[in-house]
Amino acid sequence: MSTRKLIYRFAKPYPGWIILTIVLGFSGALFNGVSTALIVPVILRIVGQSVDLQNAPPLIQFIMTPFDSFPPNYRLGLMAGTIILTILLKNSANYASGLTSSTLTRRLTADIRQAGVNLLLEVDIDYYSKMKVGDLINRLGVETGRTASALRNTTKLVILGITILVFTAILLSISWKLTIAATILLSLVMLVNQYAIVRSKKFGKELSKVSKGYSIAILEILNGIRLVKSTGNENKEFNRIKGLIKSRETADFRSQANSEIIAPVSEVLGISALLGIVFISRVIFKDEISSLSPVLLTYLLILLRILPLVSQLNTVRSNFANTSSSISIVADFLDRENKPFMGNGDIEFTKLQKGIHFNSISFSYPNHDKLILKDVDLYLPCGTTLALVGGSGAGKSTLADLLPRFYDPNSGNIVIDDTNLQEYNLPSLRKSMGIVSQDTFLFNDSVRNNIAYGKPIASEEEVISAAKRANAYEFITKLPQGLETTIGDRGVMLSGGQRQRLAIARALLQNPDILILDEATSALDTVSERLVQQAIDDLSKDRTTLVIAHRLSTVQKADQIAVLEQGQVVEVGTHYELLQKDGYYKRLYLMQFGEQEKTESKNQQSLVRISYEMRTRLNSLIGFLHLLLDNPPENVKENQELLEDSYKAALKTLNFVDVLEDIFSLQKNWQLVPTVGDNSSTETQENKLETISKDFRSKIESIIEPLASLVNEDIETNQTQDEIISQSYQSSLQLISDLKQFEDGIKD
Repeated sequence: MSTRKLIYRFAKPYPGWIILTIVLGFSGALFNGVSTALIVPVILRIVGQSVDLQNAPPLIQFIMTPFDSFPPNYRLGLMAGTIILTILLKNSANYASGLTSSTLTRRLTADIRQAGVNLLLEVDIDYYSKMKVGDLINRLGVETGRTASALRNTTKLVILGITILVFTAILLSISWKLTIAATILLSLVMLVNQYAIVRSKKFGKELSKVSKGYSIAILEILNGIRLVKSTGNENKEFNRIKGLIKSRETADFRSQANSEIIAPVSEVLGISALLGIVFISRVIFKDEISSLSPVLLTYLLILLRILPLVSQLNTVRSNFANTSSSISIVADFLDRENKPFMGNGDIEFTKLQKGIHFNSISFSYPNHDKLILKDVDLYLPCGTTLALVGGSGAGKSTLADLLPRFYDPNSGNIVIDDTNLQEYNLPSLRKSMGIVSQDTFLFNDSVRNNIAYGKPIASEEEVISAAKRANAYEFITKLPQGLETTIGDRGVMLSGGQRQRLAIARALLQNPDILILDEATSALDTVSERLVQQAIDDLSKDRTTLVIAHRLSTVQKADQIAVLEQGQVVEVGTHYELLQKDGYYKRLYLMQFGEQEKTESKNQQSLVRISYEMRTRLNSLIGFLHLLLDNPPENVKENQELLEDSYKAALKTLNFVDVLEDIFSLQKNWQLVPTVGDNSSTETQENKLETISKDFRSKIESIIEPLASLVNEDIETNQTQDEIISQSYQSSLQLISDLKQFEDGIKD
């Protein structure tokens, strides 16, 4: 899209505003010219000098003649009043013209920004893989703002041009000879300024380039702030941004210095041109200089009024040249011909009836020759689950991206209920799909609005129900404002598991017909994974589901499992069917099962270490309690310090109980992978150890609570200090005994 096309496209809806702006500008220029032409004759008459109208130019005669019909006593007053009135009309017209031109500019700017946002929402996903987000923000913000400035300068150029033409017409009516001479001299002024205007365009391009680099760098740092801090690169990034800021400041200064010099240069050259006109007038009118002095004064006064306008014209031209590069950038940004847009079908998608057929799909990313998918043929019946497994780069996520039409296949097609996917209306198709991926996106908004994003009209009960089903309601109620809590940029105030559960709650509320799960639990810790997996199981129930998973434990219940390798389907079947084939899937399974054994061995070592740490903390606790029982300090302060030390030792012991439970959760997670043969003995051992762990927690909490009542003296209790300490002491000894039983259980 060219610059002219851009201006025409957005100015086309506002012909009335454009005409009104031009008419008001012309009116202001006309009143300005009339008032200026009247000033010299009126002043001469006020001081008592006569004006020979017969030798005056026709325009002066036309303006002055009507006043001669009035009595001499009123004539000067009427002429002075006319001057004041025309000046008032000029300023009113200029004021109204300024308002209309600024209103027009604001509307054009708003339309450009809306068109930019609309384009970004409609353009294909592939466009974002090639563009940097910082560059897009710079174009939508900085460059659009500079384009608005260019449009504003365009209207100023039009109004100044009209004003100068009106004054030129007046000058021509007074003396065409002087006007030709003045035009030549002022053209030289314009020619000198043209050098600065050319430099303004160059500096404008430089400023746009530096601003783009600055915007990209700032956005990258903000998005990667955790990496910056974790690697200690704050100073490095600060120095990089500091350099960009300095470069931007330098470019801005050079641009401003170039623009600011135009006005003084124009003034000096303009005055020089004016003096040249005076000398030329002496030569042209040397025989009648005395009789034509009022005319010459009028001419010079009008010419003097033109000089600031010429200076303004040069400044505005410089500013326009400075910002014109932004018009080209925005024009290219809004050009739809050089961007990919997904074609939209006419059929409204309502509900999946039969199934989804990936019919001989082959695909490569745009502008890449390598095929990511090669002749993939799969069928997903309605209400069933198809799991995609395979190594990194096998094409699993790419195949999933084809279903909501983020891309279209190079060959083959996707058929839903005997209808080509491309024939469906895109918004209706995508609204029927729920996508939960590893990289969950949340808005910097309330929990409620994030859950209800797919269904903004959802009621309070629906939001809460979705949160409960996603195992998210419990942690939501503990947030400072519950559902109204703002969770920060991309949900930074929440853990990974909490973000995933909110994404699942969002999908549950949306109630999609087709569900796509892309490695939804791969980046989570053990406890979070279990909670998220439970929510996913609920979400997937009775839905048509496409699952991508690295952990085979999460897809064993799938109706079909398709194994992809280098973009091709190498195996299809259920979990047990694929194990019997002794192929790629079984190798993946055995690799993960081998990891399980290593992990269980490490967990046993961890349990021994935890037991040792718990014993150490308990011995400290027993020591403090023993001192309080057998040899209590007489000093109140020392007594309180011993109580606090006992309380802290008990809390540290409880922390290790938390670690124990995490390890048990990890072991249970691995047990989700079924082993060949009877695993009842393993389950018995797990249950036994878990029972001991729960008993540990109960006994530690029974020690902590009464000790807390002693440490916090404001808490009332019916027991004496000695009774509480004695009970805590006995419970601690019992825990030491339980630890022995626990360690024996590990060895078994």
